[in-house]
Amino acid sequence: MGIMHRDVKPHNVMIDHENKRLRLIDWGLAEFYHPGQEYNVRVASRYFKGPELLVDYQMYDYSLDMWSLGCMLASMIFRKEPFFHGHDNYDQLVRIAKVLGTEELYEYLDKYHIDLDPRFSDILGRHSKKRWERFVHSENQHLVSPEALDFLDKLLRYDHYERLTAKEAMEHPYFDSVRGERQLNITTTPSNSTLGNASGPLT
Repeated sequence: MGIMHRDVKPHNVMIDHENKRLRLIDWGLAEFYHPGQEYNVRVASRYFKGPELLVDYQMYDYSLDMWSLGCMLASMIFRKEPFFHGHDNYDQLVRIAKVLGTEELYEYLDKYHIDLDPRFSDILGRHSKKRWERFVHSENQHLVSPEALDFLDKLLRYDHYERLTAKEAMEHPYFDSVRGERQLNITTTPSNSTLGNASGPLT
């Protein structure tokens, strides 16, 4: 058992630049997770809704929040806000399918025995899966790295069981530079005992 936030989006993330910390706020839509329980799909903001919500799959879990994180990451590194810009919930799934592919979508639906709303038959079309490199251009290439694209690819998956968990995400190589900087700060910060034994004045 744990807690699903269910409304992860930029407006709900506070940044403490001085202490280099992020805080997730507004837990009004949060819910305790119990395996096998059905949940309301009318949660999360449209641009950050996971596919499971858009196809009315109620047996979702924490991975819903990881999809939302992936949407935020895509917006940041590709400088496209929002990355999936649907005009309504139906169009939102279409925008996702244009990137992740319709064949992969139908495989996901078949796996979980999900019946797609008939209204999608006229608007979904057929789309091949796009490579993430396709969204890289001169104005965002300085934000993109192989590690960033690999991290993104493992977050934005139709199948919620294929997405990284929060723990796996934190261990991803994309954050190696942050871990390295933190370790450097720890090793270069004088300990209290060292400061106490200093012979000269502290300035």
